[in-house]
Amino acid sequence: MTDTPVVGVLALQGDVREHLIALASADAVARPVRRPEELADVDGLVIPGGESTTISKLAALFGLLEPLRARVRAGMPVYGTCAGLIMLADKILDPRSEQETFGGIDMIVRRNAFGRQNESFEAAVAIAGIDGAPVEGVFIRAPWVESVGASVEVLAEHEGHIVAVRQGNALATSFHPELTGDHRMHELFVGMVRGHAAAGS
Repeated sequence: MTDTPVVGVLALQGDVREHLIALASADAVARPVRRPEELADVDGLVIPGGESTTISKLAALFGLLEPLRARVRAGMPVYGTCAGLIMLADKILDPRSEQETFGGIDMIVRRNAFGRQNESFEAAVAIAGIDGAPVEGVFIRAPWVESVGASVEVLAEHEGHIVAVRQGNALATSFHPELTGDHRMHELFVGMVRGHAAAGS
């Protein structure tokens, strides 16, 4: 890998185009990922928002569920936003029937915790590790993190609820940073991808 990492966006549902733009702005080569062979060609992966149950079913349908789990277990950097946060959780507090996750972060999450679609909101969120002004977070039917294991770093809270976490090479936020012009969350993640590649080279 050169200094410009290849970062995929799981292109099954959600704000794929917006994530691709944000990653490109963070100096990554950004590619949509829909098939196992495309997953094999990326250095890191963003799991966008959408509906976590649908993402789970489509990942299984496209043959991505087990390959993605395997790469997360092997340490591939991964960043989940909103429903992507749910997909990275080891446990969902209120799962839908037959819903599965990719796992990777020792946390328990609550789906739609901040309310329904018409209760969506924006809020300034101070993120540990990101300098300057708080990040503007867009919360759309957003989950929150109920609890985390000892190895999980809490990066941000909103109104007493955990909304950003990191465990090793896995990063997750309850909100959508790709819907704003602020790409610092994507810059943070691309830096994680570069660091992982440098450590393995």
